[in-house]
Amino acid sequence: MIDSTSHEAASSPSGDPYLLTPGPLTTSLTVKQAMLHDYGSRDANFIELNARILDRLVAIVKGEGRYVAVPLQGSGTFVVEAMIGNFVPADGKLLILINGAYGQRIAKICDYYKRSYQIQESPEDVPVDTALLDATLEADAAISHVVVVHCETTSGILNPLQQVSQVVARHNRSLLIDSMSAFGALPVDSTEIEFDAVVASSNKCLEGAPGMGFCVARESAMEKTEGNSPSLVLDLYDQWRAMQKNRQWRFTPPTHVLLAFDQALSEYEEEGGVSGRGGRYRANCDVLVSGMREMGFTTLLPDELQAPIIVTFHMPTNPEFDFNAFYDGLKDQGYVIYPGKLTVADSFRMGCIGRLDQQHMRDALVAVRNMLDQFGIESVNSIS
Repeated sequence: MIDSTSHEAASSPSGDPYLLTPGPLTTSLTVKQAMLHDYGSRDANFIELNARILDRLVAIVKGEGRYVAVPLQGSGTFVVEAMIGNFVPADGKLLILINGAYGQRIAKICDYYKRSYQIQESPEDVPVDTALLDATLEADAAISHVVVVHCETTSGILNPLQQVSQVVARHNRSLLIDSMSAFGALPVDSTEIEFDAVVASSNKCLEGAPGMGFCVARESAMEKTEGNSPSLVLDLYDQWRAMQKNRQWRFTPPTHVLLAFDQALSEYEEEGGVSGRGGRYRANCDVLVSGMREMGFTTLLPDELQAPIIVTFHMPTNPEFDFNAFYDGLKDQGYVIYPGKLTVADSFRMGCIGRLDQQHMRDALVAVRNMLDQFGIESVNSIS
């Protein structure tokens, strides 16, 4: 049973509410403190820091000697757009595997860039269909690239990355991966998964500050992207060549974000990399799901499809439940959650990632129980 004894509002060591969201996330105090310095973009120490970060990113995919990492200013969507614009040439055709809002966003990018594309869409609570992918690639030789969202945070679903990779490789097409919400916690191992490029960002599972994206790409594939980009600032090839030449960014780098990211990567490695970070998140997810189910909440996804990143819960149908009051009440107790983003169901989401552990999740469950007590609800019925 969840003990709903009263307690003071929770706060992180820096005095902020805990973020149970898909990002930005709660970061460690040491990551925040790393930003309390000013570096010039051509400072030797900063240049060494850049190189160290890029080597670490390649190591996460076990791509040493075959893959390169290219950084880019901006949010995650910036580098997703850059990947599409650089790796899919003007005469190429992209097959977009969609089961949520972020796959739909890639289609919108293609519309802006006037890239030819085809959609293979699954419901938001269903993984992408690898059998249909196989048939589609067999039927359409014009498709040059396939893109998949590793963990679609619209629902929290984990897509079958390895199976997708196997199908794409069998048809000799190129695979692009949006691993924004999973990179660092769930494996993207280049010795087991064949891909041309994967993109993610400095926050999310690597627990740095937002403001920088990156692309880890097969070097031979990156070499073929010259001249493809329809954008100057999003030209990954040009950024890669510039950093090869002098290890510097083409335009003003987010120096403070990079300082935080370097520290975050040190903490990531100390935790044990993918297995350590992913293991903590999985434990967080298990505590959260178990405790919410105890109070009657229903998850959108079955356990076998649930990534340990963010969990979608059906909105309670109990007329005494008021989501706006629920959201505000949890924030007053020190926990920020996320509204739903589904079209298939009315829902809300709670994240498992960031600088949080099992005790934080248990404390958040107490806050949820407190809100239900205020509503006079013993156990919610999340679906009608």
